[in-house]
Amino acid sequence: MELISSVLGKYGRKSFLKRKDSDAGEAARALEELRGSLYNELLTSEGAKRQQQRLCGPVVALTFNFMVSVGIIMGNKLVMGRVGFNYPILLTLIHYTSAWLLLAVLKALSLLPPSPPTKTTPFALLFALGAVMAFASGLANTSLKHNSVGFYQMAKIAVTPTIVVAEFILFRKIVSFYKVLALGVVSVGVAVATVTDLEFNMFGACIATAWIIPSAINKILWSNLQQKRNWTALALMWKTTPITIFFLVALMPWLDPPGALSFKWNLNSSIAVLISALLGFLLQWSGALALGATSATSHVVLGQFKTCVILLGGNLLFGSDPGYASICGAFVAICGMSVYTSLNIHEARDTSNQIPKQTFDVHNEKIIVNGV
Repeated sequence: MELISSVLGKYGRKSFLKRKDSDAGEAARALEELRGSLYNELLTSEGAKRQQQRLCGPVVALTFNFMVSVGIIMGNKLVMGRVGFNYPILLTLIHYTSAWLLLAVLKALSLLPPSPPTKTTPFALLFALGAVMAFASGLANTSLKHNSVGFYQMAKIAVTPTIVVAEFILFRKIVSFYKVLALGVVSVGVAVATVTDLEFNMFGACIATAWIIPSAINKILWSNLQQKRNWTALALMWKTTPITIFFLVALMPWLDPPGALSFKWNLNSSIAVLISALLGFLLQWSGALALGATSATSHVVLGQFKTCVILLGGNLLFGSDPGYASICGAFVAICGMSVYTSLNIHEARDTSNQIPKQTFDVHNEKIIVNGV
């Protein structure tokens, strides 16, 4: 009996040690897999993109961009009205320079999301995006200077079909019939609400026409690079803002009135411009988030929604009288925008629900990690 017990005890201890080693090995492998998944989530461009998608979905991104857009309108009115800083290209240059400095601080603090590998995105594509950003901003301000507000709004309406056609040509993207119908209602409503006059000159008309294509391409590239090439908004801003600054410096002598460098700075004007610059950074960031979360067409629709809300808000809060036709047009446009946004958010949710999930089992506790 003692011999049998000793033999059983010997093999029992060996079996126990093997099971213990096996459990330890499985736990080590599971922890290694978990460590790899956390690295992918925090230190890679794919993980940074997933974090952006989780924290800033379509509704949050559109709301953030809408609020900042309204705020920068008030800020720029303060700068160009009370302060008298009537140099739109120089102001835009200050906005982008301030944004680049803030991004440099985030980069120094290791808070800037990582960029995708260089080989996945050609430099020519980033250079093109930075260039069209400068031309879109500069030509828009110049168009507003030389044309009436009505003609400027008509040019903005033309951006929507331009984006639809360009996305079909470049990416074979087809818009559903219901979206086309909603966009048609939006365009008609905005036209009735805002196009009260069509005064323009030949130079202003050429500038407005030239602005449409860069504006559309700018929005398409921002949306495509984030959704297809794993770029986050901040990482893409860090790469393209220096290029935009270079082209804005080149455009300033041609599009700004003379006397920009002789402007008399004081404490009040400096504070106003800095507030405008901060809002400009938030506008660029929120716009990039909105383009990454939805689409280029949705971002244009959001801008038209902002115009209609400001028009109706002026009527309700300040007693302005834009006219019965303008009010009706604004309501029609907002209804069309609501339908289009609802369709777009529904499609985005359907896409996110199709994202596969990987499951790891560590000591009978399941750890779920989202994947792309």
